[in-house]
Amino acid sequence: MHRRPLLVAAFGFAACAALPLARTLAQSPSAHQHRFRDAERWTQVFDDPQRDVWQKPDEVLRALALPPDALVADLGAGTGYFAVRLAKLLPAGRVYAVDIEPDMVRYLAERAQRENLANLTAVQGTPDDPKLPGKVDLVLLVDVYHHVDERERYFRRLGDHLRPSGRIAVIDFRPDSPMGPPRSARIAAERVKDELKRAGYALAQTHDFLPNQYFLVFERPR
Repeated sequence: MHRRPLLVAAFGFAACAALPLARTLAQSPSAHQHRFRDAERWTQVFDDPQRDVWQKPDEVLRALALPPDALVADLGAGTGYFAVRLAKLLPAGRVYAVDIEPDMVRYLAERAQRENLANLTAVQGTPDDPKLPGKVDLVLLVDVYHHVDERERYFRRLGDHLRPSGRIAVIDFRPDSPMGPPRSARIAAERVKDELKRAGYALAQTHDFLPNQYFLVFERPR
């Protein structure tokens, strides 16, 4: 199994964080190879209000149409940009914020306590296992798909963590986006569709409202 150090790179602000089988890249043009050891510093990048302009988190969550008791895993949760919003949206549900960087997991746990989010659980994943406590209705990957190694194998295994009607949502930078990782590292939406089809998933929805990213939702055929 290919294992790489936890890294940071890319352009602009994005929700990359540590993901099993993934090399995590930071979202700053001057931060090509840094560790995610200082979560308090990275929250100024990942949770910058200016990110909301193009990431459109509220619209993303509305498009996912989750019931209030949904169980969700945010893989590569970082400082909680989406995980915290999900926890507030799902008062009767549960959000697993997964990261392999211990300082991010520490920060997520402290943030959940500080913001009284009893339904947000920080999870210390490993490079080959998200360590989810149970099956979920949705797995969300924002700006991390293009770092996953052995993707067909990884997503086949990830399916074991889904409930029968579970979905996977992939949001990542388009090849022509003015921000994001180096263009050579980007993966086009059509390739994502093809890879997940081979991993046993069917494309359920495509959303086109994000200016810099594609937004694809997949489900396991029943």
